[in-house]
Formats: sequence, structure tokens, C-alpha cells
Amino acid sequence: MTYSIAARDPETGHFGVAVASRFFATGALVPHLRGGKCAVATQAFVSPIWGMEAADRLAKGESGDDIVADLVARDAGQAIRQIHMVDATGRVAAHTGAGCVDWCGHVAGDGVSVAGNMLVGEAVIADTLRAYEDNMDLPFAKRLMTAMEAGHDAGGDKRGTQSAALIIHRTEDYPWLSLRADDHPDPLGELRRLYDVAYERFVHVADAMPTAANFSGTTDRTGIDAEIAAEDAKRKAEGRQSRSFATELKA
Repeated sequence: MTYSIAARDPETGHFGVAVASRFFATGALVPHLRGGKCAVATQAFVSPIWGMEAADRLAKGESGDDIVADLVARDAGQAIRQIHMVDATGRVAAHTGAGCVDWCGHVAGDGVSVAGNMLVGEAVIADTLRAYEDNMDLPFAKRLMTAMEAGHDAGGDKRGTQSAALIIHRTEDYPWLSLRADDHPDPLGELRRLYDVAYERFVHVADAMPTAANFSGTTDRTGIDAEIAAEDAKRKAEGRQSRSFATELKA
């Protein structure tokens, strides 16, 4: 019912999952990440328990292959499950159950995994992986979105589209960026809009949030406000309108 990409950015060590499906709110159940440790996507006849357990165990240093083998051995529904994951060193592990709906399968590169089920064909995941690897010069989030768009152009979910999500974790277990289009005629296009809106204000605040290494985070708003103002000025100089639906601030 879904295709997704899970990756570790080799330059920053950040982790991301992007997913699209003809299913409502796929971003609520598929992605499971731990900051600086791993990215997991669980799908097909989805088991969030698989995703949560796999992420916790990967974060503790357990082998992805061992985790997959254990999940499969314990679950009577393993034949209709799909899971794939990337660990802290970029190693990939995956499982596509024999009972997943065709076309289904998974493919991996260096620090990146793509998997899908109920797809138009194998080209969906092959083109997703290729687009990711061919665009390593792009920022991580844009690379993930570009990859997913290539999968969509190859046919995507054979039932159509409904929802998509993009989740990125940096060093923390809370997301640096979490975008979801839960019910939309063009969910991947909506992720692009949300990404643009996030850069108007949100990411500048997210960069200042407390972390385990910096418990207080940034407490002076001066730099944050300056970055937001600079982003606004740049957008206007380029003739771009805000893509946000937010109402104007009242005086």
C-alpha cells in the first residue's frame, strides 16, 4: 500500500524517512526514528510495534539483521509485513513478507533503503533509490523529496495517492522536521509547500531548541529573529510569495 525511503545523510549523520501511500495519514504509523541512531519504516499490513521495537533496539546497537529475524520469528503475521531500516553506521536491513501485495520488494544503497508494496512495478523503488543517489548535492530533505517524486513518476502506489510524510531527526529523539499531508490530492506536492513554509520561520526556531548536549538551547531570540527577517527579505527580493496559509499578524 506504500513506498518509502529511509536514509542516513553521510555528511551530517542525520536520519530521515519519507513515505507516500494511498492510505490515510501514513506518516502517523510508518516512520520511527531515533536521533543520531537510526531510521525505520514499517508498512504493508502495518505493525507499529515492529517499528517502535526495531528503532529502540537499533538505537542500543543491535544488528538490524538480527532484529528483523527476531520480529519475523515471533509474528504470525510476518508474511504480510514489510520493514526496512538504517542504523548508526549506515547498514541496512529489510524484510518483505511473501504475502505482501505485488508489486512488492526492497532495494538498498550505501546508507539508504527503499521499500514498497502494492506498487505499479519495481521501477518505483529503483527510480526512488537512483534519484536519491544522483542528488547527493541537495540538502537532505530536498534529496528525500526528490527521490519520492521520482518514485511517483514511475507509477507509485498502483491505487493512487492520498498521504505522504517527511520526518528528519538530527541528534535528538524529537524531530527537527516533521511534515505530513494526511489526506491530499497531491501529497508530495503538499510536502514541498510545507517545506517552504517551514523555512520561513519554523526551522530557525528548531535550530535553537534545547538538546541533550545543550539543555537550555538558545535563549536569546535576537539571532533567531534576524534569521527569520533575512529569509523574508530574500524571498521578497526573489519575487516569491509566502506559501503559508497563516493569517496576517494583528497589530
